[in-house]
Parts: sequence; structure tokens; C-alpha cells
Amino acid sequence: MRRPQIIDRSRDQHFMREALALAGEGAALGEVPVGAVLVQDGVIIGRGFNCPISTHDPSAHAEMVAIRTAAADLRNYRLPGSTLYVTLEPCSMCAGLIVHSRIARVVYGATEPKAGVALSQGEFFKQTFLNHRVLIEGGVLAEECGAVLSAFFKARREGR
Repeated sequence: MRRPQIIDRSRDQHFMREALALAGEGAALGEVPVGAVLVQDGVIIGRGFNCPISTHDPSAHAEMVAIRTAAADLRNYRLPGSTLYVTLEPCSMCAGLIVHSRIARVVYGATEPKAGVALSQGEFFKQTFLNHRVLIEGGVLAEECGAVLSAFFKARREGR
């Protein structure tokens, strides 16, 4: 029997700030500033930021990088009991990976109206065909997460 997961808002904010710091690293490289950390038993087991431009890899989203790193380090393609903190609502590609890697919970900051599939463009994680259920919590430090993205795109439009 699975025990219910206790949600700690201050812990969620702490790990979202870690993800925000990673988003900043990506922005410094000219990547869209999205960061992610994967946590298990209170310990960060994977970190990532968007890097598809610098790595020439269209799948190198923050979530993908954090999950791949954790899976490789733990030598296990399944990551049960883990929580993924990501500054932006996951896209369909990342949502599929989240389900396949058996992540227990996703906590995201800002919504992604164009491509987010946790809420914005349909509720992927609620689909009945999925063989794994993921708990979703959106809006953690949403203003801060959104501000990082807005500032990045504003600077890009202004040619900076």
C-alpha cells in the first residue's frame, strides 16, 4: 500500500528556488530559462536546465536533463517516490518521460499557455490510458518563474 505524500509548501519553494537558479544558468548561455531539479527523500538527485541550442539536441529540456542525470547516476530508469520541480509547466515530450520514469509528483512554477500539458493544453496526466499516475502541483513561485521568462524574452526582443 502506498502511503500518502505529505506536501510541504516551504520545501516546495526551496526546491523551486534551486530550479530557478538553474534557469538562470541556462539564460546565461542564451537558452530559454527553464530549470528543473529532481528530488528523492529530500535530496536532489538530478539537475537540469534547457540546453537544446547549445547541445544541438531538441530533447534537451530542463526536465529531460534532470531525469536523465538522475537515472544514470542511480543506474535505474525508474525513479519512484521522486518529485520533479520545474519552473515551467511541462510539454508533451517531457510529460511522457515523467510517466515512463515513474516520477510520483511534479511541481511547476509558471503555466505554459501554448505547450503546457499539465493544465494549459489539456490535462495529460489525467488520461485514463496512462499506466502510472502523477500528482501535479502548479503555481509554486509562479510570479518569479514567469518573471525570469518574461525578462529573457523582453531582452531578446530588444536585441540584448
